[in-house]
Amino acid sequence: MRSGNPLLPPLSCRGILFDLDGVLVDSRGCIRNVWEHWAAQRGIDAAPFERVAHGRRTSETLKLVAPHLDIEAETAALDRLEEEETRGLEEVPGARELLRKLPPERWGIVTSGSPAAATLRLRFAHLPLPKIFVTGSDVLRGKPDPEGYLAGARRLGGGAAPSECVAVEDAPPGVAAAKAAGLTVIAVLSTHAAPDLAGADVVLRRLADLVTEIDREGLTLRWPH
Repeated sequence: MRSGNPLLPPLSCRGILFDLDGVLVDSRGCIRNVWEHWAAQRGIDAAPFERVAHGRRTSETLKLVAPHLDIEAETAALDRLEEEETRGLEEVPGARELLRKLPPERWGIVTSGSPAAATLRLRFAHLPLPKIFVTGSDVLRGKPDPEGYLAGARRLGGGAAPSECVAVEDAPPGVAAAKAAGLTVIAVLSTHAAPDLAGADVVLRRLADLVTEIDREGLTLRWPH
C-alpha cells in the first residue's frame, strides 16, 4: 500500500472507475437511516447489517448477516427505501469538479447500488450521470467479485485492459473486487480506516487530493503532499 506522497511516481491510465457511495457521494447517514428504518419495522438490530453494508449489494449483505430471511423480499423492501431516501446524503468535496473535468469516455461508475438509488444520489449531489454505469443490477455477483470492474474496464477508452484502468474505492469489498479484476486501486479514507484498505495501491485522505491531467493517450493521476 502506498500513501499520497510527492516522491511516488504519478499513475498513467486509460480511465478511472469510481465507486459511488463513500467516494463521489457521502451516503453514510442515508444508508444508516435506511437500515435502521427497515430493522425497526422488523424488531431487529440494524448494527450487524450496517457494519458490513458498505461496498456490498443489499442482497449480499442480507445473505451474510441474516441468511434465514426471505432475501428476495427484504432486498426489494430495502431497495424501495434506498430509492426514496435522501436524508443524510451529502456532497463529497471536489467530486463535482473532478468529474466535470474528465472526458465522458474516460470515467465511469461501478456501484453495488440499484440503478434508481444510484441515479437519485448522483442527482442529489448535482453530479453528471456517467456514460459508463455498472450497477448492482448489471452483475450476477457483486463486490468483492470482480465482475463489475471487468465490465467497466471493457467499456473504458474503447476497451481498455483492466491493467490500464484505475479504480477509486472506499470499502474493503470494492478494493478486493478491483484488485481481483486487475485494476490499480486508489482508496479514500471516508468510510474505513487505512488498515482496512491495505489491499489498495494508494491511500488518500480525501478525494480532493486526487489531481488528474488529461492527455492524448488517457489520464495521469497525481496527489499532492
